[in-house]
Amino acid sequence: MTQIHIKEDGSRYLNRDLSWIEFNLRVLHEAQDPTTPLLEKAKFLSIVSSNLDEFMSVRVAGIQDQIRAGYAKKDFTGYTPAGLYKRLVSRISKMVQAQYRTYRDIMRQLTKEHIQFLKYEDLNATQRKSMECYYHDIIFPVLTPMAVDQSRPFPLVHNQFVYLAVVLKRDGDSPEEEPYFAVVQIPSNLSRFVPLPQHSNSKKQSFILIEELIKHHIQTLFSGYIPLAVHEFRVTRNADLAIDEEGAEDLLEEIEKELRKRRWGAPVRLEVQKGFHPYALELLQDEFEIKDSVFEIDGPLDLTFLRHFTGAVKGSSKLRYPQDEPPYPQEFEESEDFFEMLKERDVLMYHPYECFDALTDFIVQASEDPHVMAIKMTLYRVSGNSPLIQALADAAESGKQVTVVVELKARFDEERNIAWARKLEKAGCHVVYGLVGLKTHAKILLIVRQEGPDLKRYVHVGTGNYNDITARLYTDIGLFTTHPSIGEDASELFNLITGYSAVHDWQSLTLAPGNMHNKLASLIERESEHARSGRPARIIAKMNSLSNQEMIDDLYTASQDGVNIDLIIRGVCCLRPGVEGLSDRINVRSIVDRFLEHSRIYYFENGGQPEVWISSADWMTRNLTRRIELMCPVYDQAARNMVIQILRLSLADNVKAKQLIPNGKYERIVNDLPSCRSQFAALDISTWKKPEIPTSI
Repeated sequence: MTQIHIKEDGSRYLNRDLSWIEFNLRVLHEAQDPTTPLLEKAKFLSIVSSNLDEFMSVRVAGIQDQIRAGYAKKDFTGYTPAGLYKRLVSRISKMVQAQYRTYRDIMRQLTKEHIQFLKYEDLNATQRKSMECYYHDIIFPVLTPMAVDQSRPFPLVHNQFVYLAVVLKRDGDSPEEEPYFAVVQIPSNLSRFVPLPQHSNSKKQSFILIEELIKHHIQTLFSGYIPLAVHEFRVTRNADLAIDEEGAEDLLEEIEKELRKRRWGAPVRLEVQKGFHPYALELLQDEFEIKDSVFEIDGPLDLTFLRHFTGAVKGSSKLRYPQDEPPYPQEFEESEDFFEMLKERDVLMYHPYECFDALTDFIVQASEDPHVMAIKMTLYRVSGNSPLIQALADAAESGKQVTVVVELKARFDEERNIAWARKLEKAGCHVVYGLVGLKTHAKILLIVRQEGPDLKRYVHVGTGNYNDITARLYTDIGLFTTHPSIGEDASELFNLITGYSAVHDWQSLTLAPGNMHNKLASLIERESEHARSGRPARIIAKMNSLSNQEMIDDLYTASQDGVNIDLIIRGVCCLRPGVEGLSDRINVRSIVDRFLEHSRIYYFENGGQPEVWISSADWMTRNLTRRIELMCPVYDQAARNMVIQILRLSLADNVKAKQLIPNGKYERIVNDLPSCRSQFAALDISTWKKPEIPTSI
């Protein structure tokens, strides 16, 4: 095979963090798309903000740490930390400007629909009287003005909370005298927006932001002083946890300790309201030691409040996506006994197009079944009021052997998972926190049942979290199976996590960090061999992110060997497609739409004998080397056909899909084929749940 040599300047690869910026721009485009319902636009704008918050507090924070440490080596995409940081700040600044232009446009459109945010001076007499009462009765008692002077040091400013910077003077102070300075936290335990009273026959829905009320009444906090300026600011801190798992006697306590430290993480970003007082800005920059990561915001800080706002607007169904109730999987409606149904065939569920309740009902039935001996499950992210937790607790209290692997290190869900771990332990479950140095990201449920003289294993493997809330928002696949080798491997997996089990000779499952990387490499190489021999060769991989250099190089090699490769990657992609002689046969597309594309599916043509795998793992270094991940084959013919049809829908999308071009940008896919919006098509379950469809794409 002829090797393609490209100058060692990173041009073979796209940078991970710059690729993430492109992904968040695609989310922003949904807020700008004229076909997106208006309140859904506001929701997408909220997602842009929350995505950026996490990116700044983790990825950008890590780059800043490297710069402070004097690290100047280029990464495999050709960037030094300093060079990358400079480019990221520039790109983020432009994205934020576009975000707030979009915000103002959405507000104008909402006003036309009689939904509006008002300034205090725009309130009528009735509204002012109501807001006066609300401020004095509800807001004022929880406010704490914090002065900064020689006797009172700068207070702790919490991560990603909105504050007011207040510049003051006293009567009689000369203009040359240094002003006084104080900060006021906008209460995080009160709604960011307040509904305003309207006439009974009015169609309007009016709101005011809580900071508007506080600004107008700021004098009530500083009697005897004259406010010169009152502006909002917000600090983002380094939120990554540095956990010493080896030295921790109690991992749960160690994580709780680190969570408390998160409040004092190094400042990464300072956001200030447009027109911010220069004296206050200088004080903040000195205090937080931030010079070049200051973002001036032309609008309200922290647009994540829009997610809650869209739920507070009454009526206006035309401004939202249709609220469809996902149907219960038809296979389980045919038989109320999950175990009897699964003895006959495997069952594939596709969320959010089918109801997640079936999984909870399965565990409930298992908890009540006298023949069930044990239930074992991994939990990475669960909802705030998860019915699964109660079902597992009930199973333990009824005498079942219940083992739950709870990942305490799931970023930003640590506190919730600690609470669930304690509840499960109290109910009598065996709670395990996984292996030192590895996050348990695999999604698997194992139920062991006594059936006559034998034990039978029932397994559920998923691509997404066991979370009933996100199962309505994310696209994920779950496979119920009784395949013997999958069941045996599932038992070995839990033994590996909970005990001292030796390395297992896996029959069906593929694990990271054990053999997944090598397995994927061998599957890709097998396609290359088929192509070189003139047999059908194709790879289709659907995932969230692709950033592992070795996996990218393997795909480049396969492309050069004649393998046709379609990658469906929602987020980060470091592979550069369509480069002559390197990646001619590789196409990369991203779908950003109503639901978050989250399922991981890997298809290999295998010379006309296709193999399909579902997985919890993206092709990122962290997934392949630092997490316990799972890849499971889909053996059942009908279930495999359904997965193939799901891939077909994604590849047919020419409405919301965008194609990655060699320069790292994304373009709309335009063709003469019939219009296909894959997510809306999947709402009609008959489009993918067809056991009889052909087995090859």
